[in-house]
Amino acid sequence: MMYKILIRIVLVVGLFFSTTSVKAQLLDSLSLDTLQGFESLQEAMKNPDAVIKLVLRKQHLKSFPKQILQMKNLQYLDLSKNSISELPDSIGLLTNLQYLAVSKTGLRHLPKEIGKLVNLKYINFNQNDLESIPPQIANLEKLEILDLWSNNFEEYPSFANLKSLRVLDLRNILISDEVQKSITNSLPNAKVYLSPSCRCKW
Repeated sequence: MMYKILIRIVLVVGLFFSTTSVKAQLLDSLSLDTLQGFESLQEAMKNPDAVIKLVLRKQHLKSFPKQILQMKNLQYLDLSKNSISELPDSIGLLTNLQYLAVSKTGLRHLPKEIGKLVNLKYINFNQNDLESIPPQIANLEKLEILDLWSNNFEEYPSFANLKSLRVLDLRNILISDEVQKSITNSLPNAKVYLSPSCRCKW
């Protein structure tokens, strides 16, 4: 009887440490791309801790679903083509996020807490109504791709601290020649995509 109890204890402890190590592991980009993700919020909420990839494109969402914040191991989130005008401050809780796409949603506001998502490698906020990017984006030292194509920016933070950045897309945005030069000079190792200068001064 005692032997069986000891076996159960060993199995439970082993399962705990095994689960913990899996939770702590971040997948590489290829694994994330090929991983079969959840496409139903209802299904994902049956076991939030098991959700690594969540794709909720074109699901007529009117705001950021707060249930997502319970998915502590989430690494890939796509909310594109919904109606989401802002992201909540609490998005900073999703510290394992590597991929974040919120394109073509009418997004107007980004919280400063986005700077807490230090594992982000890919951001897609294109075709939205953003007027600014919080300066805390400079905290995202692992960020490799930042797609901001077709927004309404009036001001820009410094991108100089984004040492891992390989691609910055700012096409289809009116940007003065002076600001364009400043951005490209601050990112000598990144490919910066820009539309022709608006030859304007703000």
